Amino acid sequence: MKKPFILSCCTTADLTEEQYQANNLRYIRFHYLLDGEEHYDNPADSMDSFYKAMTDGADTKTSQINTAEFIDYFTGFLEDGRDILHVSLSSGISGTYNAAYAAKEILEEQFPERKIIVIDSLAASAGYGLLMVRLSALRNDGYHMEELAAWAEAHKIELHHWFFSSDLTFYIKGGRISKSAGYLGTVLKICPLLYVDETGHLTVWSKIRTKKKAIAAMAEKMATYAKDGGDYNGNCFISHSACLADAKAVASLVEEKFPQLKGKIVINNIGTTIGSHTGPGTVALFFWGKHRAAEEE
Repeated sequence: MKKPFILSCCTTADLTEEQYQANNLRYIRFHYLLDGEEHYDNPADSMDSFYKAMTDGADTKTSQINTAEFIDYFTGFLEDGRDILHVSLSSGISGTYNAAYAAKEILEEQFPERKIIVIDSLAASAGYGLLMVRLSALRNDGYHMEELAAWAEAHKIELHHWFFSSDLTFYIKGGRISKSAGYLGTVLKICPLLYVDETGHLTVWSKIRTKKKAIAAMAEKMATYAKDGGDYNGNCFISHSACLADAKAVASLVEEKFPQLKGKIVINNIGTTIGSHTGPGTVALFFWGKHRAAEEE
């Protein structure tokens, strides 16, 4: 008899409340500061006011979920007699994986009859969400917790993330690029093209002039790295930060190049945690493909 278990993630998977519910996914909320006032991620919220506040000059900061919060979150499920498979935001972006793992070790001593598995997704935003949706589908197919965890560890590195940003304001503000480089990039209409590497870190691939070329480059990268190339028939997710028209332009090009996609492309908002660092103007594309190390060749 298979034991009941919880499939869990963080709100940085950037799914909607409806998507979490439809896939029977539990989540723990990240938190952020907006002009010094603390807020918690709410997948049911519109992101319009958040990005408008950033555009109007609001100061945003994020903080990871700590071990005590994970202990409180996990304990409720354990007391209810359920094991837990928790998939964390990439350790290349946040220390949340370590906090969740520390909570697991503490709680397994208190609940020796229960099991907690914590996995580093090496993913972020709706790429992380795409992984969670796949895991939910496999659970529905009958995978037990250990099988599901093994599948995630074996295949998570095949999940690809490509981003471009058309507004460098918040990269400058956050110190990720210098003021002089940011000014020059703005004048030249540079859109950095980035990806998440095999260690889960966000890495710059190239600096592309004009948003139109960046949109085209996203589809070209998918053609290069997607499973089965132009015959890709898996799911594709896109997330964006207050630039829905750009996200739709990427989706239209991808749907044209990949006629066998599984269903329509899902377009979600980039949430407050990732969005606090990118600001408005970022579009991200996610799909299944080759081992991620191939991107470095």
